[in-house]
Amino acid sequence: QVQLVESGGGLVQPGGSLRLSCAYSGRTLYTSGMGWFRQAPGKEREFVAAIVWSGGSTIYADSVKGRFTISRDNAKNTVYLQMNSLKPEDTAVYYCAGDRWVGIAATMTQPKNWNYWGQGTQVTVSS
Repeated sequence: QVQLVESGGGLVQPGGSLRLSCAYSGRTLYTSGMGWFRQAPGKEREFVAAIVWSGGSTIYADSVKGRFTISRDNAKNTVYLQMNSLKPEDTAVYYCAGDRWVGIAATMTQPKNWNYWGQGTQVTVSS
Protein backbone atom coordinates (compact mmCIF):
# COMPACT_ATOMS: atom_id res chain seq x y z
CA GLN A 1 0.00 0.00 0.00
CA VAL A 2 2.90 2.35 0.72
CA GLN A 3 6.39 2.33 -0.74
CA LEU A 4 9.26 4.27 0.80
CA VAL A 5 12.69 4.72 -0.77
CA GLU A 6 15.51 6.49 1.07
CA SER A 7 18.55 8.14 -0.50
CA GLY A 8 21.30 10.56 0.39
CA GLY A 9 23.40 8.58 2.83
CA GLY A 10 27.18 8.45 2.71
CA LEU A 11 30.44 9.16 4.46
CA VAL A 12 30.93 12.58 6.04
CA GLN A 13 33.48 14.08 8.42
CA PRO A 14 32.51 15.14 11.94
CA GLY A 15 30.89 18.57 11.85
CA GLY A 16 29.68 18.04 8.30
CA SER A 17 26.18 17.90 6.85
CA LEU A 18 24.02 15.49 4.87
CA ARG A 19 20.47 15.59 3.62
CA LEU A 20 18.50 12.39 3.45
CA SER A 21 15.46 12.03 1.22
CA CYS A 22 12.57 9.59 1.37
CA ALA A 23 10.32 9.32 -1.66
CA TYR A 24 6.93 7.85 -0.85
CA SER A 25 4.08 6.48 -2.96
CA GLY A 26 0.85 4.67 -2.32
CA ARG A 27 -2.12 5.52 -0.17
CA THR A 28 -1.69 9.03 1.17
CA LEU A 29 -3.67 8.13 4.27
CA TYR A 30 -0.68 6.09 5.43
CA THR A 31 1.82 8.86 4.83
CA SER A 32 -0.04 11.49 6.82
CA GLY A 33 2.77 11.02 9.33
CA MET A 34 6.37 10.45 8.28
CA GLY A 35 9.34 9.69 10.47
CA TRP A 36 13.04 8.94 10.54
CA PHE A 37 14.63 6.28 12.70
CA ARG A 38 18.19 4.98 12.89
CA GLN A 39 19.90 1.80 13.94
CA ALA A 40 23.56 1.42 14.80
CA PRO A 41 25.29 -1.99 14.84
CA GLY A 42 24.33 -3.97 17.92
CA LYS A 43 21.74 -1.42 19.00
CA GLU A 44 17.97 -1.16 18.80
CA ARG A 45 16.27 1.04 16.25
CA GLU A 46 15.78 4.50 17.72
CA PHE A 47 13.58 7.45 16.90
CA VAL A 48 15.10 10.51 15.26
CA ALA A 49 12.31 12.81 14.06
CA ALA A 50 8.75 12.86 12.73
CA ILE A 51 6.41 15.22 10.92
CA VAL A 52 2.68 15.23 10.23
CA TRP A 53 0.98 16.56 7.12
CA SER A 54 -1.63 18.43 9.07
CA GLY A 55 -0.01 21.69 10.16
CA GLY A 56 3.51 20.44 9.60
CA SER A 57 4.13 19.81 13.30
CA THR A 58 7.37 18.06 14.17
CA ILE A 59 8.97 16.13 17.00
CA TYR A 60 12.66 15.34 17.57
CA ALA A 61 14.78 13.09 19.72
CA ASP A 62 16.74 15.07 22.28
CA SER A 63 20.01 13.82 20.80
CA VAL A 64 19.37 15.59 17.48
CA LYS A 65 17.45 18.71 18.51
CA GLY A 66 19.05 21.83 17.08
CA ARG A 67 21.11 19.82 14.60
CA PHE A 68 18.58 17.90 12.48
CA THR A 69 15.54 19.25 10.66
CA ILE A 70 12.73 17.17 9.19
CA SER A 71 10.58 18.60 6.41
CA ARG A 72 8.27 17.39 3.68
CA ASP A 73 7.32 18.44 0.18
CA ASN A 74 3.88 17.03 -0.51
CA ALA A 75 4.01 18.11 -4.16
CA LYS A 76 7.07 15.89 -4.61
CA ASN A 77 5.91 13.17 -2.21
CA THR A 78 9.22 13.44 -0.41
CA VAL A 79 10.29 13.87 3.19
CA TYR A 80 13.75 15.16 4.07
CA LEU A 81 16.11 14.97 7.00
CA GLN A 82 18.69 17.74 7.00
CA MET A 83 21.53 16.73 9.32
CA ASN A 84 24.06 19.34 10.42
CA SER A 85 26.94 19.27 12.90
CA LEU A 86 27.19 15.53 12.50
CA LYS A 87 28.94 13.49 15.16
CA PRO A 88 30.49 9.99 15.03
CA GLU A 89 27.64 8.78 17.25
CA ASP A 90 25.20 9.67 14.46
CA THR A 91 26.63 6.79 12.44
CA ALA A 92 23.82 4.34 11.67
CA VAL A 93 21.48 3.03 9.03
CA TYR A 94 18.70 5.59 8.71
CA TYR A 95 15.18 4.40 7.97
CA CYS A 96 12.16 6.30 6.74
CA ALA A 97 8.79 5.31 8.18
CA GLY A 98 5.22 6.18 7.33
CA ASP A 99 1.79 5.63 8.83
CA ARG A 100 -1.53 7.19 9.64
CA TRP A 101 -1.02 9.93 12.19
CA VAL A 102 -3.43 12.81 12.75
CA GLY A 103 -1.08 14.74 15.00
CA ILE A 104 2.18 14.63 16.90
CA ALA A 105 2.14 12.04 19.67
CA ALA A 106 4.71 10.57 22.04
CA THR A 107 3.87 7.15 20.65
CA MET A 108 5.49 8.18 17.37
CA THR A 109 8.87 7.56 19.00
CA GLN A 110 8.28 3.81 19.14
CA PRO A 111 9.15 1.79 16.00
CA LYS A 112 6.39 -0.72 16.71
CA ASN A 113 3.78 1.96 16.04
CA TRP A 114 4.83 2.42 12.40
CA ASN A 115 3.77 -0.05 9.73
CA TYR A 116 5.60 1.13 6.62
CA TRP A 117 9.38 1.23 6.27
CA GLY A 118 12.01 1.93 3.68
CA GLN A 119 15.08 -0.21 3.10
CA GLY A 120 17.45 2.18 4.89
CA THR A 121 20.45 4.26 3.91
CA GLN A 122 23.86 4.16 5.61
CA VAL A 123 25.27 7.29 7.23
CA THR A 124 28.87 7.14 8.44
CA VAL A 125 30.45 10.02 10.32
CA SER A 126 34.19 9.57 10.51
CA SER A 127 37.43 11.41 9.90
